[in-house]
Amino acid sequence: FVLHLLLMSNWVVLPLQLQNQLGIDASNHWRIYLPVVFLGFLAMVPFIILAEKRQRMKGVFVGAVGVLLLAEILLYWNGGTMTGLLVGLFVFFAAFNLLEASLPSLVAKQSPSHIKGTAMGVYSTSQFMGIFVGGAVGGWLHEHYGMDSVFLFGVAIVLVWLLSAATMQQPKYLASYVLNVGHQDQASATDLAGQLMSVPGVMEAVVIANEGMAYLKIDKQSVDEVALDAFSVSSV
Repeated sequence: FVLHLLLMSNWVVLPLQLQNQLGIDASNHWRIYLPVVFLGFLAMVPFIILAEKRQRMKGVFVGAVGVLLLAEILLYWNGGTMTGLLVGLFVFFAAFNLLEASLPSLVAKQSPSHIKGTAMGVYSTSQFMGIFVGGAVGGWLHEHYGMDSVFLFGVAIVLVWLLSAATMQQPKYLASYVLNVGHQDQASATDLAGQLMSVPGVMEAVVIANEGMAYLKIDKQSVDEVALDAFSVSSV
């Protein structure tokens, strides 16, 4: 929600800043956006690898929110100069791209396997709500208090996010695993879920009786996949 709120509120005023303060015609704005988006994408890649492969998700996540806060401060302080704007935009997109890539993965990994679709739906809805609120609030602030107020609003809301993110627990590094266990009645499905939970490396097990499917969260480093496959009609 906050990430897309910032994106929309910033872009209420950034095109105006480029055109009115820096004299860049709207038809040439892409010359500013394209390189900073591309460089921001390149900057985020090592941190995605660090978060996923080295299991440093919390540190990378909190750090990215902190960099987002820095970007809003830079846009407020130096957005009226070309150099300041380019630096602020680069820092913004480095953090934005990293969070945009890591947040869906984090939601999917932390949500229970059998309601992952619902969790991602809630996540997507929050994105669209952020876009709406960001556009509305950004436009209102610009009209009544000027451009700087939009960036100060961004600073305030990211600071709240940063304080919240700093208190998060270290995410568990689990993978989803699906087994075709054949049609079950409710009693046998409950019993089977208990048996699956007894397999080393299985952290969560839900068996949907009428689907004949077991949805698991597993620790790939310790799970006994041979033991899991013994429960399946065929692995999926």
